[in-house]
Amino acid sequence: MPKVLISDQMDPKAAEIFRANGIEVDEKPGLTKDELKAIIGQYDGLAIRSATKVTPDLLEAATNLKVVGRAGIGVDNVDIPAASAKGVVVMNTPFGNSITTAEHAIALMFALARELPQADASTQSGKWEKNRFMGVELTSKTLGLIGAGNIGSIVADRALGLKMKVVAFDPFLTPERAVDLGIEKVELDQLLARADFITLHTPLTDQTRNILSRDNLAKTKKGVRIINCARGGLIDEAALKDALDSGHVAGAALDVFVEEPAKDNALFGTPGLVATPHLGASTTEAQVNVAIQVAEQMSDYLTKGGVTNALNMPSLSAEEAPKLRPYMELAQELGSLVGQLEGKNITGVSIEVEGAAAQLNQKPITGAVLAGLMRVYSQTVNMVNAPFLAKERGLDVREVRHDREGDYHTLVRVTVQTPDGDRSVAGTLFGNAAPRLVEMFGIKVEAELTGEMIYIVNEDTPGFIGRLGTLLGEAGINIGTFNLGRRAAKGEALALVSVDGHIGEQVVAAIKALPGVKRVKPLRF
Repeated sequence: MPKVLISDQMDPKAAEIFRANGIEVDEKPGLTKDELKAIIGQYDGLAIRSATKVTPDLLEAATNLKVVGRAGIGVDNVDIPAASAKGVVVMNTPFGNSITTAEHAIALMFALARELPQADASTQSGKWEKNRFMGVELTSKTLGLIGAGNIGSIVADRALGLKMKVVAFDPFLTPERAVDLGIEKVELDQLLARADFITLHTPLTDQTRNILSRDNLAKTKKGVRIINCARGGLIDEAALKDALDSGHVAGAALDVFVEEPAKDNALFGTPGLVATPHLGASTTEAQVNVAIQVAEQMSDYLTKGGVTNALNMPSLSAEEAPKLRPYMELAQELGSLVGQLEGKNITGVSIEVEGAAAQLNQKPITGAVLAGLMRVYSQTVNMVNAPFLAKERGLDVREVRHDREGDYHTLVRVTVQTPDGDRSVAGTLFGNAAPRLVEMFGIKVEAELTGEMIYIVNEDTPGFIGRLGTLLGEAGINIGTFNLGRRAAKGEALALVSVDGHIGEQVVAAIKALPGVKRVKPLRF
């Protein structure tokens, strides 16, 4: 039975969902780093919010960990490269709090436009400063979106409902999507020059860090108002303070800061600043939604192999998983075969699918090929860390999909590039379930890749099979299956022999000594 630890405060519905799926769950929020490290080895899954830090040190102790689920969108507290290297799936719930965060951005925009926090404080202190708080209307103003993804698009929809004009800077926004959203796609400098309000909805990356830098703030329209409910670090806080003090920026509403908890920040007390303590996702509905979603996603992965909203491997729905599982088994066997035979000489790999396989999600098939292929580097490789290992070693990976019908109703072909040229193997499924090798290095051969096997390349001469069988028999090795193929009569032939015993170095040397043998390689699947 899989076992999950919930290490941060989370809605009780999460634990209920885990138990309903037959998963044992412990709820232990508030553990110290050392306490968590001491027990993490017991768990297959770790469900977190923002408090738990998933560091390389913790992952080293998490010997059974398969998945980390973040209830929420931000994964700044998870070392994703380290998790990938350890073969741990990292999931988040990017849609559970989208509406809540978008609504908070709209609320802060209203607060800036009408100076609501300042007016409230003044009024409750016994003043009646009706003429002091002269706000601005949102209608007909231009809203600049930096980031038009899930949350940004919701903000755009709400802003259009307020009769604002919306322009957006987002390198990933297609012109067609912009038309669908009813917004105008622009370059960053155009947005800075035109926007009356700017709201940020982008992850914090090397490309977006300080996207509102001192130089970019200087390019904005005088009197601009800025909202950030995304991530601290998107705005140069010192430059923003100067812009607020000078009056160039009329107001700024920040829900996030470079350092959190932000109990002492140079911006505090600056005229025109509205600050909230990272409340973007803080509604009752959002807390319940993200807890339910992370529990459902982790349960699907641990019980059915479904992968949803993963940040370090392709998504694979629980419905897709059963259909793709035999293909992934075939793909992993083909990858393992060429990996064992060509070893560390491989510089690139091409994965081709045709027939029924071409109608499926190819990413998991590619991941399975790489998992088999990269086993030559690590025995702990899996679909999560295989692409990471391949990229680390500079392996060029290509995917090809053919709509054509071939000799088989479905086919997966793996071709590796080596200094000696391309080497290709191909396989199919019998009865849509049983993986079979059908071609190897240009030679037709039918074989089940299983257990201990011997790969032999030899000259096609009479008596070879008899001599090989006698040798194995004298060594006390029983033959399971004997699979043969050849290019032409009396040409190059190959044999894939499955055996019940272990093939030691002495047996390999004896086979190599047989007349006509060119290559011998023991294999394990």
